[in-house]
Amino acid sequence: MTDPPLTIVVSDANVLINLMHVARLDLCTRLPGLEFVVPDHVRDEITGANQRSTLDRAVAEGHLRIATITDPDGIALFAELTRHLGRGEAACLVLAVKNGWNVASDEKRRFRREAASRIGDDRIIGTADIFMVAIRAGLLTIDEADADKEELEKQRFKMPFGSFREVIGGASRR
Repeated sequence: MTDPPLTIVVSDANVLINLMHVARLDLCTRLPGLEFVVPDHVRDEITGANQRSTLDRAVAEGHLRIATITDPDGIALFAELTRHLGRGEAACLVLAVKNGWNVASDEKRRFRREAASRIGDDRIIGTADIFMVAIRAGLLTIDEADADKEELEKQRFKMPFGSFREVIGGASRR
């Protein structure tokens, strides 16, 4: 029997940085059924030495893959989107549109509206969603995810709930 096809998720810098803040970038390779891709434009946005080194190591070890927009239609769409979005956000959206991929981003407002209209709300995930998938897969406990949530709040990233217990319903491997 063959494995089901992977869902490819193109990740924006904000999600990658959130995962790096709590030393959970490894979730990108451990979440069942998902493969994470990083646009070269997003890689360029990650300029902190430690974060860049962590990302480059994950790429070198084959845990993340770098993607580049090369086709003329994709380049034209990128040029159009960068009039209103950052280069990383635009690159994520172009790759998602052109390849049928999902997007990992915590961006709101214009990016969220643009992504929803071009690929649909159901193909957009954020940091909290990644933690919920990890909890359901038994890779993290709710307590571990809540500790990471608390740390992310110190880094000025707030999730719209008090505990993962509220959104998961109490499921945990411990």
